[in-house]
Amino acid sequence: MKVKVSRKAHFNAAHRLYNKGWSDDKNTKVFGKCNNPNYHGHNYELIVSVTGEIDPETGFVMDMKVLKDLIEEKVEDALDHKNLNVEVPEFKDLNPTAENISIVIWKKLRPHINEKHELEVVLYETPRNFVTFSG
Repeated sequence: MKVKVSRKAHFNAAHRLYNKGWSDDKNTKVFGKCNNPNYHGHNYELIVSVTGEIDPETGFVMDMKVLKDLIEEKVEDALDHKNLNVEVPEFKDLNPTAENISIVIWKKLRPHINEKHELEVVLYETPRNFVTFSG
């Protein structure tokens, strides 16, 4: 029997949505205010879920303290209060859309989660806009 356990986290980050291969006019038409050359920020809400069998010895799918510490170390420390375009190497040549941020977070966490468990990342860019990635 599989069970999904989830941990919620939060981080703030600035970014600019911009395609280097496009003109300023096209970037403005496609990305609007998100193309601000001086960047803009979001208060991101993150939900990380791990799905798997319950360990009969611990009663856990995964120790939530371990998951909390992983999210803090691999995600919050790497992204919180950062300019994603400038300070986060993964976004040097990758547009920091919510979709791409969710995949980057998943890739940061996946090596540290038991391979027999499924990993899902839900990232809220705003209370109304969110993405889900489960690889």
